[in-house]
Parts: sequence; C-alpha cells; structure tokens
Amino acid sequence: MRWDGQTLDAPDGALPGLERTGMVRAGLVRTVRTPEFEGVTFHEVLCKSALNRVPEESALPFRWTINPARGCSHACRYCFARPTHEYLDLDAGRDFDSQIVVKTNIVSVLRKELARASWKRDPVALGTNTDPYQRAEGRYELMPGIIRALTESGTSFSILTKGTLLRRDLPLLTLAAQQVNVQVSVSLAFHDEDLQKSLEPGAPSPRARLDMIRAITDAGLSCHVLIAPVIPFLTDSPKHLSALMAALEEAGATGVTALPMHLRSSTKEWFMSWLAEHHPALVRRYRVLYGRGAYVSPEYKQWLRDKVEPLREKHSLTGLDPAGARRVARAVPAEPAPEPAMTLF
Repeated sequence: MRWDGQTLDAPDGALPGLERTGMVRAGLVRTVRTPEFEGVTFHEVLCKSALNRVPEESALPFRWTINPARGCSHACRYCFARPTHEYLDLDAGRDFDSQIVVKTNIVSVLRKELARASWKRDPVALGTNTDPYQRAEGRYELMPGIIRALTESGTSFSILTKGTLLRRDLPLLTLAAQQVNVQVSVSLAFHDEDLQKSLEPGAPSPRARLDMIRAITDAGLSCHVLIAPVIPFLTDSPKHLSALMAALEEAGATGVTALPMHLRSSTKEWFMSWLAEHHPALVRRYRVLYGRGAYVSPEYKQWLRDKVEPLREKHSLTGLDPAGARRVARAVPAEPAPEPAMTLF
C-alpha cells in the first residue's frame, strides 16, 4: 500500500486484514472496526500535511483544501473521488465506501501550518474531495478543531457537505462567521427518496438535508445548494427539478447550482454496473450520451441549462455560488495522485 505520503514520523503499523508480505506502511497507527459502524473499517494515520495546495493552473476559486479523511461511507455510486482509493491499493468500489482513512492528527498539524509566517490566510475549502461530515466525523470529531484552528488564525473557509452532522457544529460556525468569512453549501440532487437511497445508500435522506438547510439559515448563515449530479433520464425531468427546487425554496436555500453527472474511469464502471442492474433500458442511452468520455454532450448541457434557469428564477434560487461549487464539481484531474501532492481529489 502507498501510505508513505500520509506519514509524520510515525512507526510502521500492523493492520489486520491488510497485511501483505514486504509492504511498508509507515504512518498507519491502527485499524479499527466497531459494532456502531458495521461494515466500515477505519485506518487511522498520521498525516504530515493538513493543507493541500491547489495547482496554480486550476480554475478553482481557492488555493487550499483540507481533507480529514479519504474514502467516504456515503457510498454515492457516482462519486468522482473514487479513483483516488486505487492509489492506496484499494478498489474504487466497495473499498472506497467501507475502508476509510482518517487523519487523526490533522488538527495539530493544521495549527502548526497556520502558525507559519509564510501563511497568507488564503481561503480554504472543505468538502472538495470526500465529505468532512461523513459518518467518520461522528466518531473522530475532527471538524470542531479544524474550524477553531482556521478561525483563530483569521482564515476564511467554505464547507460543502451532504452530512447532517454539520448541525452539531452550527453554534461554532456561527461564532466563526463573526470573525472570518464562512460559506456553507449543501449537496442535494434528489427529491425522490427511493432513488436517492439506491444511489447514495450511506448518505442522509433528502428530508434530513432539507431540515439541515433550514437549520443553517435559521442560524443566520446563507446556504447555497449544489444540485449535482443531475442524473440523465432519472432526475432531469422538469417535474423532478421543479419539485426539488420548490422544496429548497421552502427550506430557505439562498441559491442553486445544477450540474450534470460526469463519470470518470473506475467511477464510470461502478455507476454503469448499478445502472445495468436497476435501469437496464437506459444503458444504451448512456453509451450514446457519454460516448467514450466522462462528460455528457454539449447539447445535453445546454438542454439542462434551459430547464434549470427558469426554475431558479421561479423559486428565487438565483443567489451566487459563494464557495465555487460549480467549478469544484467540474474539476477533474488528469490523474489522481497520492497526498500530499493530491490537492483536490
């Protein structure tokens, strides 16, 4: 396994179930399985860097990201971050969903990095890779320390999440927003709960996320919503989009960005296997729509924009995207790389 990029003067650790003769895994502290997280294995590591630098050539509106974990128990079939698990000699399918790498020392490392004279207090983004409020956060509680460290250093930050665990930290985020610029965005692409559960089996329900949006705005924070991915032929009908945006308006969302699904490398294979099982009649249409690439055709993008814009106007969801979610969702590296070189994915 290629764990050496995660290390901070850590001894090698023996990990039950992951031992391979001759493999060196510096930085792994221990492997944890608990009854409360059935089917999930946590690999606790010591990171040597908390801040990941975004390449200058990137079109993203921020230069730094923080990823407390790798892998995600939300288990979204379409997740663009899946291929990064292959750099740990884990697969992009079930391993990505169940083998979660947690950087247990990330708060102390972050504080050291933020205290450097060279730190210019550039905005930092969380949620650009895997969700910082996935279920692992309920066990490790890393986000309060990250929020405090950023705030105390005078560093503005944004969070993009599906995880309703964020509600726990709303008092802390409200206080932080009095000192630095804090942007909170929620990812919610489904109004149909059955379809959502099939495609995002580990993620909170649409109702739970709508309640979280209301809680965010009631706390005095704005909340942009990323409707992404829009799943062609499943969630792109005017009926579905209108119902979702009406619910978002009622929940108090301040704006919406809607983007079609892109399917890259092993993510495409993982999603298409789901499609063949649950909607086999759509497989041929997807092959035409995506061809050999990762993106829908330009004609489909324009068609979707023409459907979405009138609905944004109708439901008063035209607020600007403060966290750059549109560009985050579009950004896909040529090849994923192991951290610390890995900045986004």
